[in-house]
Amino acid sequence: MKKIFIYFSLSLFFVGCSFKTPPNQWQYNSTNAFEAYKQDFLSSNDAAAKNDFNRATKHAKVSSDLRTLSRIYLGECALHISVGQEDECKKFKDIKDVVNDPFLNAYYSFITYQLKKEQIPLLPQIYQDFVGHVENLEYEEANEAILKMDEVTSQLLAASLLKENLNNETRNKMIEVSSFHGYKKALIFWLNETKNSTLDENKKAEISKKISILNSKD
Repeated sequence: MKKIFIYFSLSLFFVGCSFKTPPNQWQYNSTNAFEAYKQDFLSSNDAAAKNDFNRATKHAKVSSDLRTLSRIYLGECALHISVGQEDECKKFKDIKDVVNDPFLNAYYSFITYQLKKEQIPLLPQIYQDFVGHVENLEYEEANEAILKMDEVTSQLLAASLLKENLNNETRNKMIEVSSFHGYKKALIFWLNETKNSTLDENKKAEISKKISILNSKD
């Protein structure tokens, strides 16, 4: 299985209207904290991201149902991958046996490159075309599938795992969307990827200068 990654989204739905605190308020708080973590991590607000992540896990650890905690751990792993950081998802592996959720297991199989054909239907529809094209070594079509994804984070994550077979258009798009959303960590990763992929020494120098400016404390 090629290195494919699927963006993992935490979402909860509440039914009815009430001013009372819902019984599963911990899930709401955990999900909100994780969403804040995602934004702060990608934006290189590392201190805030660490605090957000700790809040997300703290809220999730009040229940014996560990699926929310598992989603948080897998989401953290996904974000690391999206900016080129290696992650074996050890936190998820440590609790995988007591969760035993087929959808989470399929997701885990994706990011650990162990996906089985029968697991593909368990993945979100947005990634189905991408998976099929990569499986068939149809890299141009896989690039097109990335650009058609609605979620920016999905694009970033899928592109990072297909980085060796990205074309210039997709690579430039990752720089564009990272810049637009203020995802500094992702932006620097894709600037480095672009620098490494070009033979133009002038372009390499220009990108290096941009990265230096972005990393400066002034």
